[in-house]
Amino acid sequence: MDVRLQPSWLLVGPTGAGKTPLGLMLEERGAGGLRCFHFDFGAELRAVAASTEHARGLQEGEVRVIRRSLATGALLEDHEFPIALKVLRAFARAKELRENDRLVLNGLPRHIGQARMMEDAVRVEAVVSLEATAEVVRERILLNTGGDRVTRADDELRAVARKLVIFRMRTLPLLEYYDNREVPVFKIAVGGRTTAEEMYGTVVDLLNPLRGISWTPSRGRRRRPLDDCGGSG
Repeated sequence: MDVRLQPSWLLVGPTGAGKTPLGLMLEERGAGGLRCFHFDFGAELRAVAASTEHARGLQEGEVRVIRRSLATGALLEDHEFPIALKVLRAFARAKELRENDRLVLNGLPRHIGQARMMEDAVRVEAVVSLEATAEVVRERILLNTGGDRVTRADDELRAVARKLVIFRMRTLPLLEYYDNREVPVFKIAVGGRTTAEEMYGTVVDLLNPLRGISWTPSRGRRRRPLDDCGGSG
């Protein structure tokens, strides 16, 4: 019997492009009658790092890895990825996701290695790429266009420049990765003053036709449900 994987939409874009405001709007309003749940991986990690407790089932050493990642801007590599899956599992349990709900992924996966490892947990139906130049990113952060940058300690110019380099080198190849797997990739041009409302309308129009999408798991792969994935504790 096939194991159900959580249907998901992946938001891809450089820091400041508007993924979080868009994800929050999708969660608030849904899309095409579907319930959406915005999984903001960066926000989840920042919450873990700020907590004095072992939140989300993480061990002390795993929390140190998260704090190091946030401090340096480094991505979680393949051998550290069970940490990410623990965070994702905790989110899914807390939200009590149903079969037809859509998980809106923001910040995970961040590179191809993570995408491969997530194939046992989620079924990415579509990728939405928010296309913004470095100049636009800086303008959006300066203007706080999305309204989500006020408390972000990682918006210092050098940190932003470093994250843009990592995005180009590690995250942008995800578009080709999913395109090669016949997952629809939608590119949306984002300007300095493009609002989440504008993005939301475009995304809903693009994703609505996918409600009847059919998908067959790759042969020979053992699939595990979202609430049963992840590494050892």
